[in-house]
Amino acid sequence: MKNIYIKIEYDGTSYSGWQRQKNALSVQQVIEEAIHDLTGEDVRIIGSGRTDRGVHARGQVANFYTCSSIPPDKFSFALNSKLPPDIRIKESKEVNMDFHARFCALAKRYIYSIAMDRQGIAIGRNYYYNVNVLLNTDAMAKAAKLFEGTHDFKAFMSTGSNVHDTIRTVYSSCVITRPPFVYFDIIGNGFLYNMVRIMAGTLVEVGRGKLTLSDVKTAIESGDREKAGPTAPPNGLCLEEVYYDKIDFDMKKIQKNAFTY
Repeated sequence: MKNIYIKIEYDGTSYSGWQRQKNALSVQQVIEEAIHDLTGEDVRIIGSGRTDRGVHARGQVANFYTCSSIPPDKFSFALNSKLPPDIRIKESKEVNMDFHARFCALAKRYIYSIAMDRQGIAIGRNYYYNVNVLLNTDAMAKAAKLFEGTHDFKAFMSTGSNVHDTIRTVYSSCVITRPPFVYFDIIGNGFLYNMVRIMAGTLVEVGRGKLTLSDVKTAIESGDREKAGPTAPPNGLCLEEVYYDKIDFDMKKIQKNAFTY
């Protein structure tokens, strides 16, 4: 038996999210069915984490166990021949049997993309949150820096979540402006349910002038969900990368090889 690592890119527009569900089509289900078509095995792939309906990924990671004779590095090509065009396996390889895509992850990187257009955008509408006003991106950039460090991020978690430990560490949080587009880039050791989307919604409210830097500080310090901004739409969010190796997870290296906005 082998443990296979796969790195996945997908457009989440047509899916109910990453995780398999009873009454809706998920990314996980589609990949598992493709593996079954190839190997005849009923496998359950282990993802690095969930993404919601409409959320995208460039660097989702999963692993699965197989007795197939397919060479590990060829699984990507074989699976892509079975998968729809909105799901691509970018890399496949054999890893140690104790590798677990979720529990071995050191950190994750998300990017939330915003378009500032009064009329709305047609091209790219599935990948950007369109805001029909000009945002104060300088204020947004200052607010994003407040997220850095180890904090209790309870105010940035959707109500109803059953997570008890809401303390997370954010290694990097920044706003990059490429008019008419704005990108919120964040790296952390873990994220609460809808945490990045609530942060993005909060930054948009800062950009609109409806929240101040002081308001953001208060939200972090109080842990009061009502103090933070709304949950931004899912289509602007993309899981960019999951880090496993301490050598790869080096902030200087990450910044050098940053996503081209």
